[in-house]
Amino acid sequence: MTMTLLEQLRHICGPANVLTHEDPATDLSPWEQDWRKRVTGRALAVVRPGDTAQVVAVVKTCAAHQTPIVPQGGNTGLVVGGVPDSSGTQIVLSMTRMNAVRAIDPANLTITVEAGCVLQNLQVAADKAGFLFPLSLGAEGSCTIGGNLGTNAGGTQVVRYGNTRELCLGLEVVTAQGEIWHGLSGLRKDNTGYDLRNLMIGSEGTLGIITAATMKLFPQPAAQLTAWAAVPSMEAAVQLLGLAHQRLGPGLTGFEVMGQFALSLVDKHFPQLRVPLWQGTPWCVLLENSDSESESHARGQFESLLEAALEQGCVSDAVVAENLTQAKSLWHIRESITMAQAQEGLNIKHDISIPVSRIPAFVAETDALLAQNVPGVRMVDFGHLGDGNLHYNVQAPEGADGSVFLRDFEDRVNTWVFDQVQRFGGSISAEHGVGEQKVHKLPIYKDPTALAMMRAVKQALDPHKLLNPGRVLG
Repeated sequence: MTMTLLEQLRHICGPANVLTHEDPATDLSPWEQDWRKRVTGRALAVVRPGDTAQVVAVVKTCAAHQTPIVPQGGNTGLVVGGVPDSSGTQIVLSMTRMNAVRAIDPANLTITVEAGCVLQNLQVAADKAGFLFPLSLGAEGSCTIGGNLGTNAGGTQVVRYGNTRELCLGLEVVTAQGEIWHGLSGLRKDNTGYDLRNLMIGSEGTLGIITAATMKLFPQPAAQLTAWAAVPSMEAAVQLLGLAHQRLGPGLTGFEVMGQFALSLVDKHFPQLRVPLWQGTPWCVLLENSDSESESHARGQFESLLEAALEQGCVSDAVVAENLTQAKSLWHIRESITMAQAQEGLNIKHDISIPVSRIPAFVAETDALLAQNVPGVRMVDFGHLGDGNLHYNVQAPEGADGSVFLRDFEDRVNTWVFDQVQRFGGSISAEHGVGEQKVHKLPIYKDPTALAMMRAVKQALDPHKLLNPGRVLG
């Protein structure tokens, strides 16, 4: 007697790790609904493999049944890239059981972890071994390294350490045919052909399923100091960034910009956080200096930088955190902007990148364009100025119905913003990915030759379009 697909999956992973709607007591919404609660799909089943061999067996079984697979990590993505569609025919492959730290190689400065390892747990494992893993972002307590790699996540320390792609040396990947690519090399030099690792990173689970990764480790800094500065304009923020590069060199590990309205939302919804300096300035900047010598050396560098910035007029006021608790409080303010915006109501999010030198003009022109076309619109501008990545978010006018605002303006606002991004030589997705949300925009804003090459790669690696269908390329 031939087993059904679900029976085969239960045989592979165990009945407790194949969740379906057949059991009325099982709530699949944590896997079927995206983080922003904008989209809810319906899965045929949520399958939770415990090791790479089970992933291989699941993929081969689904391929035999021509059943699409949606790989999922912590489900913290912002572009609807990790939840099933509404058809009830797709398998959600949840990687969260595969969460082990496989190995740490101190001499090679690497750590090998499974794809379901939560980012914060990876950070802690590195710290306990006496090293730093620098990837840091707001969802680090729940996002997984597999998801970080799938979207090539950025975060707050890209200015010094790069995106997730720059932090990865090797991958273990299960292909659409159920074969394993054993690529967990800790090599920093390997010139034996195409760079398959970088092809997989940022592909959002559409080319293969990442099951493990070898990531770079770094020496822990002797001191890490944080400063919060009020700046009179975006031009001044860019000037301060240049000065910070000059004075701090590779010690500059974080440079975040936050608009006044964005900080006002944190002050409104989380008053206990006590946002500094925001009321008297249009922008604030958060800087981090990681020093390899000592705290006194780091503090001296910071003081010298801020004195020069005050003299040049690119900073109007500043505070330097006196201890780790104060520093964490300042970073918590920055990371709370997204939650404060959610508390304020529905909004339109943009994750864009622009050449740093052109960001002031982009913000000025695009703010004016939106204000002209949407009277009363409120701009929640913040992001990683150090690497040219802005979270350029649009909040409904005060008192407006958020759902009506999205219905009437979301498509038009996206077009206005993306047209401006293209005009300024930028990208419509900096660190969140394409997912389902921007898939229809890619043919408009992506170079057609690049798009044709991407389609050729997809056809070669996943000809039956079973891996995360409808994402990135549609």
